[in-house]
Amino acid sequence: MTSLERLGLAALHRLDPETAHGLSIRALRAGLVPVPGPVTSPRLRTSLAGLDLPNPVGLAAGYDKNAEAVAPLSRAGFGFIEVGAATPRPQPGNPRPRLFRLTADRAAINRFGFNNQGMVAIAARLATRPRGTVPAGLNLGANKDSTDRAADFATVLAHCGPHVDFATVNVSSPNTEKLRDLQGPQALAALLSGVMAARDRLPRPIPVFLKIAPDLSPEDLAALAQVALASGVAGIIATNTTLSRDGLTSPDRDQTGGLSGAPLFARSTQVLARLSQLTEGRLPLIGVGGISSAEDAYAKIRAGASAVQFYTAMVYQGLSLATEIARGLDALLARDGFASVAQAVGTDRDRWL
Repeated sequence: MTSLERLGLAALHRLDPETAHGLSIRALRAGLVPVPGPVTSPRLRTSLAGLDLPNPVGLAAGYDKNAEAVAPLSRAGFGFIEVGAATPRPQPGNPRPRLFRLTADRAAINRFGFNNQGMVAIAARLATRPRGTVPAGLNLGANKDSTDRAADFATVLAHCGPHVDFATVNVSSPNTEKLRDLQGPQALAALLSGVMAARDRLPRPIPVFLKIAPDLSPEDLAALAQVALASGVAGIIATNTTLSRDGLTSPDRDQTGGLSGAPLFARSTQVLARLSQLTEGRLPLIGVGGISSAEDAYAKIRAGASAVQFYTAMVYQGLSLATEIARGLDALLARDGFASVAQAVGTDRDRWL
């Protein structure tokens, strides 16, 4: 992290978290944040469900909700980025305050509730994004007051799909009431059937990923894995935020919402490893939850992930963390004699089971 970035983060931390979040997006759009371009090497280049990634380090959904800063984020060192979540109609989300820094825990709690400008506005921005070496995807959501939430996911994909490289079905946010009920086997199978039908009608079929919660029981996780394998999805993203509050010390630890950041690392990595075992390598996995260093990213890969994503750690370590993690991961792969990311996937999985 440069001195300038350190000063910028210090200034943002003097503001309430949601205001700071919005200002960081505006700064990116205005070109006020240095972006080094994609980081890559022969070791880092990764194939993920047919996507060619310069490196396996991605930006998780939730930061650029409305696809306002796709161009600069594509040059920030990430190997792929995910924007959204997008819903069919615009919605304001839950009342503020709804984002809380847990500085002592290197974590955050949010209860945004899929606040976004809606698929029409988001698709318009995605349609004009520069196409380059860094794939951009969209997280699909459902309106809170929808009478058919399962259909909402297919609706957003049909509208926005022509303008993205991949899409993610997000049934794992804890901030829309009863949304996680869609992770049940029957409901999930029906939802994914509709989404995949919409995907097949796109001018250019794209990979669709499924994002799951870290709070599933072993039995529910096994059932979900079987549904995913049968559905035709391209992979699973493990995991979204957690409702657990174990071990937290920050003053806002009891706020309602989903917890992200460092305390989620072990839980999400255990789910990832278990999914790797359940799917037996038949689906690529993307590891998310608590990554704040190259060592964390490497641990996710060795637990079974073909690629990783992070977001919350940028609150504390800045946007340059993407470059730092990618370069550090390259060095770790070289140290251990791996010629590619694929060679390292799952090599330490049993540690987490």
